Amino acid sequence: MRTLLIAGMGDVAQRALPRLVQHWKVLVLAHHAHAAETARAGGAIPIMANLDDAASLERLAGLADALWITAPPPSHGMRDSRTRKLLYALAKADRIPQRISYISTTGVYGNNHGRWLDECSPPMPQTERAWRRLDAENTLRAFARRHGSQLTVLRAPGIYALERLPLTRLVQNTPLIRPEEDSYSNHIHADDLASLCIASLQQNRGGIRIYNACDQEPLTITDWYAMLAEALSMPLPPRLSRAEVQAAVSPGLWSYMAESRRFRHHRLAELGVTLRYPTAREFVAQLAANPAWQSVALAKGGKIR
Repeated sequence: MRTLLIAGMGDVAQRALPRLVQHWKVLVLAHHAHAAETARAGGAIPIMANLDDAASLERLAGLADALWITAPPPSHGMRDSRTRKLLYALAKADRIPQRISYISTTGVYGNNHGRWLDECSPPMPQTERAWRRLDAENTLRAFARRHGSQLTVLRAPGIYALERLPLTRLVQNTPLIRPEEDSYSNHIHADDLASLCIASLQQNRGGIRIYNACDQEPLTITDWYAMLAEALSMPLPPRLSRAEVQAAVSPGLWSYMAESRRFRHHRLAELGVTLRYPTAREFVAQLAANPAWQSVALAKGGKIR
């Protein structure tokens, strides 16, 4: 059985793990006890190491046939030192991962003012957060070319699930942009992203390939929140001009709200995955019809995106 090393045991990796252990011997890089326990409970073997500590990564050299990176970059700067340290450690052995999958972000495209984009559109990152992701992509590209590894980069948009809906904005009545000035956003359900990542590790095409891991329908930000508010019987925040919203929200939140882009998803069909939620509307319709789901969503509170 081939060996897969996972760097990052977050929500998407946890969703994928039950399927991965059926086909791989799975090693999980864990930097604290909870991550190790989660990996072990899912049938994987935890290896205690820290992506910020190069010395702790040396034990990983030569262990894996494939690598899946879901861990985020550091929170500051323009470079992803974590990916660099991991790849440096892995390159010290004769056995190099020949299949690599990386979850990046559609944020690398920057603000395109609502234009339609595809994987051939040039990256134009406008935040340090996006620059770090693009740096990781470029570092992985160089590694893959040097060692002849297959690399798949999945650029993910806003990831949602029942337990991770952006309800804090609704609870706090954070203003939205009025329709005529609104930005487009793109989405993918966490289960679907997990399926796409699994498929990327099963591919045997060679080379380097980028996919925009989005569902089939971009939505304006206000449309997305209006759907959630209606499904959960929550009031919709006021809709203001872009200038008024920018003045009212934090710079970090505005960096998400200001960027507008839409994605064509034709290349994604290469992975052979049928999305559980082809658009966010299917998910919201199920949410609206399921009181138990609503209770879970409201209890979790979600993340601000």
